[in-house]
Amino acid sequence: MGSMVDFKNKINFVLSDIDDTMTDEGRLGSEAYQAMWDLHEAGVHVIPVTGRPAGWCEMIARMWPVSGVVGENGGFYFRYHGQKMHRSFVFDAKTQSENRKKLDQLQDRILREVPGSALASDQFTRLMDLAIDFCEDVPRLPKTDVQKIVRLFEEVGAHAKVSSIHVNGWFGDYNKLSQSLHLLKTEFGLSPDEARKQAMFIGDSPNDEPMWEYFPHSFSVANISEFLPDLKFKPNYIAPSRGGRGFAEVARLILKNRS
Repeated sequence: MGSMVDFKNKINFVLSDIDDTMTDEGRLGSEAYQAMWDLHEAGVHVIPVTGRPAGWCEMIARMWPVSGVVGENGGFYFRYHGQKMHRSFVFDAKTQSENRKKLDQLQDRILREVPGSALASDQFTRLMDLAIDFCEDVPRLPKTDVQKIVRLFEEVGAHAKVSSIHVNGWFGDYNKLSQSLHLLKTEFGLSPDEARKQAMFIGDSPNDEPMWEYFPHSFSVANISEFLPDLKFKPNYIAPSRGGRGFAEVARLILKNRS
């Protein structure tokens, strides 16, 4: 990977997926966590961009060495800064409530029509979306069942994205990229063009495609290999290692470029 990466600008913002990009088998290891601290202490803004829920993002924004977090596939961002939590949502509380009622109805149908699927264990801390587990806490479902879950979301006009562990569905025209650009503009004054120059993204699964399409410096960890045949937009660079070790490899590359 190292000899192939051509940095045209200094990277000041590292946007990264969490599950199976920073983590391994659901655990955040010491190597990836230290890599976040190394980036932070070098003045690089680390911003997780994840499908994980609001409850998790509250903790991550407050306790990890990050400059913000985009959650629930772009439904909001949180930033803990100046001893205050800043929260920005795509929709107001009324719209969120209306969407939740529709998602609750859809949840019952999906669990009924796709045996073996389950509500994600973190669903109770979600505000904007519905997460259906197909391999995190249940035996891995076949690809045809995962595709059926996506189809059930789309039949009622919801967006659906497949992560490495869940199918996430929501109502509203937003995604990881739109909220990331909103965060960078609102909190750091970066135009979309400046964001392309100063920021990079690293991920591992199909719900990261909008990010790989937009950012010239687009990375993945090695476990993207199982999804590559199905991707329309692929990362430009793939780290040698999987998960958190791959994240740490990319972090070292960013720091080497800055020095």
